[in-house]
Amino acid sequence: EVQLQASGGGLVQPGGSLRLSCAASGEFEDFSIGWFRQAPGKGREGVSCINFRGDAAFYADPVKGRFTISRDNAKKMVYLQMNSLKPEDTAVYYCATCTIVGGIWPGDVWGQGTLVTVSS
Repeated sequence: EVQLQASGGGLVQPGGSLRLSCAASGEFEDFSIGWFRQAPGKGREGVSCINFRGDAAFYADPVKGRFTISRDNAKKMVYLQMNSLKPEDTAVYYCATCTIVGGIWPGDVWGQGTLVTVSS
């Protein structure tokens, strides 16, 4: 079993950058880990997912070319580097186990959310 804890959210101006971190415990290296977000008044959507080896990553179309997911299995960490942030990126971001089947889907394990606010 794996446990996840997200951190790194905050307030950033449009065009700015932020890096989210997801700290894991347990059998971390057995799972693909991803990021999901939920904007105010909207449903939860998949942002990115990285496989257990860290050599394959997938991105939702709205964040392609701006966000980069990475993982360090030795440290049991997953990161989401977010560049060129837009107001529409404002959301609570969650890390979770994930799968890729015609899209990014969450697994059963979720961390708590971290709020990202993009505003001038």
